Amino acid sequence: MSKKKKRYKLKWKNLIAIIIFLVAFGFLIKSGIDLINYYIDTKNTNNEIKEIEDVVEIEEVEDNENTEIIEQPEEEPAFSPYWDYIKMNLISVNFDELLKINNETKGWIQVNGTNINYPFVQTDNNDYYLTHSFYKYYNQAGWVFMDFRNNTENYDKNTILYAHGMSTEIMFGSLKNILSSSWYNNTDNHVIKLSTPTENTLWQVFSVYHIPTTNDYIQTEFASDEEYQTFLDMIKERSAVEFNTTLNPTDKILTLSTCYSKTDKVVMHAKLIKREAR
Repeated sequence: MSKKKKRYKLKWKNLIAIIIFLVAFGFLIKSGIDLINYYIDTKNTNNEIKEIEDVVEIEEVEDNENTEIIEQPEEEPAFSPYWDYIKMNLISVNFDELLKINNETKGWIQVNGTNINYPFVQTDNNDYYLTHSFYKYYNQAGWVFMDFRNNTENYDKNTILYAHGMSTEIMFGSLKNILSSSWYNNTDNHVIKLSTPTENTLWQVFSVYHIPTTNDYIQTEFASDEEYQTFLDMIKERSAVEFNTTLNPTDKILTLSTCYSKTDKVVMHAKLIKREAR
């Protein structure tokens, strides 16, 4: 082989090596920038959480003349924790300061056994709060938001709340805890408390699971009771553990959804068992 051909091949090999190095270096730079942005967004979110905690007023309220226990179609067994749940105090939140910060505030959610204890918001789409904070600043951590199709003043059959599953366990990052035996074995964890400007509510958990990303559990409208019952049976049967909870077409449910991994979701479902008008 001539020296000219050898030099030609060496030039191509060197060029390919340089290209590979530049691509790898570019990915490294991008990863570094993403990591820095993640740290900044997380820090900003934690600051907002602290500011919100400083201005919000949350109190537990005992049952009164406005309290309604949602009638069950079948008598709950005497050993069922349901009888303890309906005795639990509700939470009542003063939304005055929260609404001054964000006029799209719709309520407050508290999930036992997790870090979830935040106001939730709603706008006219399900994209904005994926990248905006409670203060409406651009932030990749986003915020807890309600599906734009839902209405807290008259809960739909399926009311859905979303948030990012942050590795720092802010937003819905701690929702992964519901798949652990330590969370499940404590029956006090099997409730969700909501407060809105119009009412306070208590929800009993009946299903928790992670699943490859799908949209079949975020349906909000149903053509018939039969279709809704089929939906309820589907999401109940998916549960990673058994909650021994009955479901029927008159039930209203709450769904929490977040990322488990790049391809999977973590989902929690609970049914409304107690409410109190404000």
